[in-house]
Amino acid sequence: MEKRKLSFWDIWNMSFGFLGIQMGFALQNANASRILQIFGADVHELSWFWIVAPLTGLIVQPIIGYYSDRTWTRLGRRRPYFLTGALLASMGLILMPNADMFTAFMPALWVGAGMLMIMDASFNVAMEPFRALVADLLPSDQRTLGFSVQTVLIGIGAVIGSWLPYALTNWFGVANETEAGGVPLNLMLSFFIGAAVLVASILITVFTTKEYSPEEMAQFETDGEEEIEEESSLLDIFSDFKKMPTTMRQLSWVQFFSWFGLFGMWVFSVPAIAHHTYGLSLDDHGTNYQIAGDWVGILFGVYNAVSAVYAFFLPAIAKKLGRKKTYAIGLIGGGLGLISIYFMPNENWLILSMFGIGIAWASILAMPYAILAGSIPAKKMGVYMGIFNFFIVLPQILNALIGGPMVKYLYGGNPMYALVVSGVSLLIAAMLVVRVKDVDDEVLIKD
Repeated sequence: MEKRKLSFWDIWNMSFGFLGIQMGFALQNANASRILQIFGADVHELSWFWIVAPLTGLIVQPIIGYYSDRTWTRLGRRRPYFLTGALLASMGLILMPNADMFTAFMPALWVGAGMLMIMDASFNVAMEPFRALVADLLPSDQRTLGFSVQTVLIGIGAVIGSWLPYALTNWFGVANETEAGGVPLNLMLSFFIGAAVLVASILITVFTTKEYSPEEMAQFETDGEEEIEEESSLLDIFSDFKKMPTTMRQLSWVQFFSWFGLFGMWVFSVPAIAHHTYGLSLDDHGTNYQIAGDWVGILFGVYNAVSAVYAFFLPAIAKKLGRKKTYAIGLIGGGLGLISIYFMPNENWLILSMFGIGIAWASILAMPYAILAGSIPAKKMGVYMGIFNFFIVLPQILNALIGGPMVKYLYGGNPMYALVVSGVSLLIAAMLVVRVKDVDDEVLIKD
């Protein structure tokens, strides 16, 4: 029995919740460092506050993957998880910029860091079941399209989330200035809007997508696939980790260097560009710093817009060149884009740098999952997608631990060099793609 082919709009609706997830994720990525600095964090401490995000992902993702493989409810197999994740993430989005309301209990900085943890853990609860949903519902020859559509929606959501603070101020006159220690109104409203869009988009996927039944999923097992014994406990995740497919092991190194670079970009872009491009001192968090922060949001929106457009062409490029070459080209573009930020003469030129980063982001969001899905047993799609997240969060944890001290002691306090190192990391990832074995690639190219 083969899985039925879905129409483009079926795939679009199935992935639509990612628009809201990524809108919230983009608001977090572009503005969390700025909010934490408003609440009193020093630039070399930022990566330490961000460490809570990948740590929660390390714990949450495989557990969610494990249980989502075994969950069958009236809502289906994966949908209960990304609905729950969306509701919790929306709570974090609402509370993070309002962390100063809780100063009677603890410092606003620590409340803000706690909300960052809640948001990221909740995004993790929502994201990987979405990845597994594509692998569950689509036949092999539609998976690149499925993950590419997800990437398009991720790009659209991220553009809206990244540009929202700037748009509210410059198009609607919402103030981006505030008293010392307070979050500007444009940021606060952006987070509120992001929370509403997140819940609404997830509900569209929940109500328009039907999952296969357990009996139907059992029939999709390939004839030559080994019978998988039913796990008796959550601890079997560790044995699954040891038995991960060769393709997954090879991709793990690509993921490691890709996400080490991405984490450095998200944490240090605002202080790096404010200092290196705008010429501000590292302790200047006044109006000009807020302007620089809003512009970084625009830049992040640009790379996400490029990502959304490029994702439309990924299936055709991958069919022509193969998935590995397509993946490597994207990573090279991102590496060169990050390094070029150092050489750009002013903030407007940074838009050019974002084109390379956007191509990399589209590739990172789509290609490793398209390659991985063909090598994973169908009955363990969720747990292996969760385990695969180890190689996303571990490099972020490492960067969180060493990134701040490197800025302080190795880079002389200049966070711009953290972006250059991030670019080099993406170039290393591109070189490692060559050794990855793609089970489906040769078949798909011939077809």
